[in-house]
Amino acid sequence: MKTSDFYYDLPKELIAQTPADTRSASRLMVCHPSTRSVEHRHFYDIIDYLNPGDCMVVNDTKVIPARLIGRRADTGGQVEVLLLNRYQVRDAATALEPVREEHIQEGENVWECLVHPGKKARPGQEIVFGDGRLRAKVCDIGREGNRIITFSHEGIFEEVLDALGTMPLPPYITETLAEKDRYQTVYARYEGSAAAPTAGLHFTPALLDAIRAKGVHVVPVTLHVGLGTFRPVKVEDVNQHVMHSEYYVVPEETARIIRRTKEVGGRIIAVGTTATRTLEAASSDGITVAGSGYTDIFIYPGYRFRTVDALITNFHLPESTLMMLVSALAGRDFMMESYAEAVRARYRFFSFGDAMFISESGSE
Repeated sequence: MKTSDFYYDLPKELIAQTPADTRSASRLMVCHPSTRSVEHRHFYDIIDYLNPGDCMVVNDTKVIPARLIGRRADTGGQVEVLLLNRYQVRDAATALEPVREEHIQEGENVWECLVHPGKKARPGQEIVFGDGRLRAKVCDIGREGNRIITFSHEGIFEEVLDALGTMPLPPYITETLAEKDRYQTVYARYEGSAAAPTAGLHFTPALLDAIRAKGVHVVPVTLHVGLGTFRPVKVEDVNQHVMHSEYYVVPEETARIIRRTKEVGGRIIAVGTTATRTLEAASSDGITVAGSGYTDIFIYPGYRFRTVDALITNFHLPESTLMMLVSALAGRDFMMESYAEAVRARYRFFSFGDAMFISESGSE
């Protein structure tokens, strides 16, 4: 299977630069793989496609202000740091093979980062941010040239980061976001993502209440989204692509409700590709298991889904791993037909764009 099999032509003007005026007023394309048909609705109509007894799984990660501008401690030269993935001291050594034990003992805040300019960010380099309340030391060089950095700080790390950092928007968004909370889901809870799980941006508290009132379980998982989600696939042979790793948590109560839903014949509906990857990574012999860890699961056509039955998602970049994931669920040919229809119907694409509901898994 080739990366070019997932290419489609997208007019630049269809890339959404700002969110819809109201979260749930965005458009919704409902895709039915079994009949190879689509419906054109609005997102608030999603409730019509959810049944009592279904279980809808959301990703409750919270985007952090992950872009930091600092200066080199030795020369004063400007440095830009993008926080990608946070690792606890207890698991950093196993999560990132290049990290040596003596490095990860220096502080509790160990991050995999992109650094610009990167050539001068060698192990031992110190970086100072703001008035010095936040300092960093490059400990090692990890995968694909990313830097492993430990941070020391005065006060609470999250508060310092909020004061000094800014929220990095995807590279295809060039306009300034007027309200930064529009790049957060209304149920965001646990800080740690460099990018939002954008399928969830369409929900409002009122819509979630209505869905629960219909008898649909709404349960959380957490997957901290790294900027690797925007990394292009650089190989033509899909099998040769190396997926980025992200930290996830599946609570015990979530796992219990998912197992019970499966037992009584309800559907598991993932909100977003991040929730999908979490659920599939946490599946053992088709049974969802509570726990936490890192996943680099790569889902593309030919993959057999173990937990997820249906998916709420946005429209994804051509030739991306996310495009491959939705094609694995709905069938590549039908998904490509659906995207062509979305372009024809002038849907808005990517993070701030419209949504798609794949109502059931398909096959080809």
